[in-house]
Amino acid sequence: MTYYRAAADDIRLFMEQGYVLVRQLFLPLEVEKLSARARGDERIRERATSRSDAQGGTTTLALSNQLEDDVYSRIVASRRVAANMSLFLQDEVYHYHHKMMLKEPRVGGAWEWHQDYGYWYNFGCLYPTMASCYIAIDRATRENGCLQVVPGSHHLGRIDHGKVGGQTGADAERVAAVLERLPIVYAEMEPGDGLFFHGNVLHRSDQNRSEYPRWGLICCYNTRKNNPYKESRHPFYSPLELIADEAVFD
Repeated sequence: MTYYRAAADDIRLFMEQGYVLVRQLFLPLEVEKLSARARGDERIRERATSRSDAQGGTTTLALSNQLEDDVYSRIVASRRVAANMSLFLQDEVYHYHHKMMLKEPRVGGAWEWHQDYGYWYNFGCLYPTMASCYIAIDRATRENGCLQVVPGSHHLGRIDHGKVGGQTGADAERVAAVLERLPIVYAEMEPGDGLFFHGNVLHRSDQNRSEYPRWGLICCYNTRKNNPYKESRHPFYSPLELIADEAVFD
């Protein structure tokens, strides 16, 4: 079995546009197992928190700052995710946190325009050398609120963030100016596809007004050289022991 490894063109693309979409990062059978475990996992429901968007919709996520003996943590540490993220960020990466996004049919709220580093900056990370990998558990389409990304927006640097509804979003005036100059790409994904994206890439998602759920696992990483200078809710650097791809679903 051959698993995804970032080629030189992929790394160049990540540096230029700030994201790379990998088809079938995880195989259909693997995603079926992930979906079944996640939807039957009471811990996800217990950890889930909700936040309102600017239109009054509700977004729900279940976040963990610790790696545990479960499939989500093994995915975080898998070579096809973590090792490729090290290639994209040009440094050893470690687990910053991971979260399950629970966008349910007809009620899943929007996420406002933001940069992840717009949040993480406040947790003592001096550099934006951070990134995430969104793994689609369900099909992600425009209809059910797939991620939208702005290619090249990571070159803008960090944008000021403030409260938008119950969320924290990027400065609306500056975002409007950005969108006059840069395009929006709708990252439509099939189950198992993976989207690697830089911590300064502007991204958002619409409300899910469809009859179909959009669950996804987001694995978030910081680089070793960017170890936070102060304590926060997220962890300091700790070496990530990589797991062989074929062992993730054992």
